[in-house]
Amino acid sequence: MLNWRDEIDVKQKLERKHEKLLVNICEDVNSASIEIANIIAGLIREKEKAGKNFVLGLATGSSPVSVYRELVRMHKEEGLSFRHVITFNLDEYFPMNAGNDQSYVHFMHDHLFDHIDIPPENVNIPDGEIDQGEVYDFCQNYEQKIKEAGGLDLQVLGIGRSGHIGFNEPGSANNSPTRLISLDSVTIADAAGDFGAAANVPRRAITMGIETIMSARKIIFMAWGEKKTAVVKETVEGEVSDLIPATFIQEHRDVSVFLDQAASSKLTRVDTPWLVRDVKWDDLLIKKAVVWLSKKLGKPVLKLTNQDYNDNHLSTIIMNHGSAYDINLRVFKMFQKSITGWPGGKRDADQHDRPERSLPYPKRILVFSPRPADDVIAMGGTLNRLVKQGHDVHIAYQTSGNISVPDHEVIKHIELVMELTSGQNVQDIDLNGVKEMLNKKEPGEADHKDVRRIKSLIRKSEALASCRFLGIPEKNVHFLEMPFYETGTIKKASLKEEDIQKMVKVLRQVKPDQLFAAGDLTDPHGTRRTCLVALTRSLEQVKGDDWYAGCWTWLYKGAWQEWEISDIDMAVPLSPEELDQKRLSIFRHSTQKDVQFPGMEDMEVWRYSVERNRATAELLNRLGMAEYEAVEVFVNHKP
Repeated sequence: MLNWRDEIDVKQKLERKHEKLLVNICEDVNSASIEIANIIAGLIREKEKAGKNFVLGLATGSSPVSVYRELVRMHKEEGLSFRHVITFNLDEYFPMNAGNDQSYVHFMHDHLFDHIDIPPENVNIPDGEIDQGEVYDFCQNYEQKIKEAGGLDLQVLGIGRSGHIGFNEPGSANNSPTRLISLDSVTIADAAGDFGAAANVPRRAITMGIETIMSARKIIFMAWGEKKTAVVKETVEGEVSDLIPATFIQEHRDVSVFLDQAASSKLTRVDTPWLVRDVKWDDLLIKKAVVWLSKKLGKPVLKLTNQDYNDNHLSTIIMNHGSAYDINLRVFKMFQKSITGWPGGKRDADQHDRPERSLPYPKRILVFSPRPADDVIAMGGTLNRLVKQGHDVHIAYQTSGNISVPDHEVIKHIELVMELTSGQNVQDIDLNGVKEMLNKKEPGEADHKDVRRIKSLIRKSEALASCRFLGIPEKNVHFLEMPFYETGTIKKASLKEEDIQKMVKVLRQVKPDQLFAAGDLTDPHGTRRTCLVALTRSLEQVKGDDWYAGCWTWLYKGAWQEWEISDIDMAVPLSPEELDQKRLSIFRHSTQKDVQFPGMEDMEVWRYSVERNRATAELLNRLGMAEYEAVEVFVNHKP
């Protein structure tokens, strides 16, 4: 078989010289999933035509969901048959009841098996219900069953932030078989939302081994979203190491990697393209390169020299755009113009030197927040400024956020309501019954509608308290409660027109001059990602309205990650007092105060948010800007 490098031209070889795998960068998850599903379908049909079974290794998690959705569509609309497909799943939590919502048996039937014509006897998933004493023999038999089926024709893989494939955590050997394994703390933290809390996540799993995975004739590896960028770069460009088990696939003879644009953003050819090819230098790329050079050398932007550029593959900027002095000053001014204490625009100021227009003043401002607290976690200091500077600020909470209210908080509030012998919003709810229900609730079990109502009321009261603290009047606070969110579990429904119309209604009611929304694609549960899609679709519907032409949209990041410093269009500095005000506004969301940042078990989300703002200020300072206590940043969104 030809090496994949033998099949690409010289230009591509240079561009991909750091990549050790064949990487396909797709426009988005949907287009990538369609490509993968087409490959799988083609192989199934090829085997069927030859009168043979197709042996398919399957993965779980968020990555393959859209692939399975497309395979189901192809089965229903194009007649793709799975009658001659034998499947082997990578893994299962241990212990795990197959009937639990968190089990991979449930996952696979929900997303694939219940919707296609695969014979039940052809489905193989590790058994999380067997006694521990039987695990070794089960794993041996699982390996034997794969061999008797003819071996894996294709193995589909996702990847965890720890670098695991299947549940082969760091330290897994390349000759490891199917076995019982302990889960890494990062994996447990990432799964915490599915189980209600990290304490409820099983500490072990049965997983197909690295050797078993590598025995497949072909491997398809996929990763989506900014959250996976670091581990994707290690997998594709790093050295083979058991510290990142996914790197073992570099040694496989036939691997195809599929990434969306977000997941590929740290690959050398995407992140620093000037290192592998000639580039066309525009302002944005020059800014990115100068920031990269400044950070690499530990020098402020204005201290970079011609020699620095020449020694670090950036001589073409000097050749085409003047001396280091000219380029440094140009980039310095870009940052300087992005920094403003007037996020809504300053009255009677020259708008050409500021990120936001001076007029109209005051502005009608609408802030979309995917969940209560997202607004103040991401831009609490900016909200404080906008209110104090006289703008008419509205907040629209897109979802109720009820899933993140701990059960013990509901019990506490029920007891308070019962003590007060009132509670107008819950008069038709049997509070004693709800309390008993919660005391018997299993980890990860879906919330009853009455529980969801109480949790929604808790989040609503906290959001109102936070808005009052910032001076936003109650009449300006809108609770959309978009239906896609109201499932009672981590898994959400698909967006429907009803969801979009709730956003369209508030947009047309407020007619904002300035719009803020979450631009976060890394949300582990998908709520913020879905809310961003909803924003795009709602703006499409109102773009013909008279007010829309004068509306500027700014995107903030959620709790999970910050914008790259070279991408920012507006930076709002916060004083120590303003940062403290932001912290106190977050604390009004009392049920969320102790929520921990995923993967950082000793860091609450509020603390991470504050430290993130301080880190942004420190980075700007290292680039040569003024020294601030903290900075919130935004990207201008041009649909």
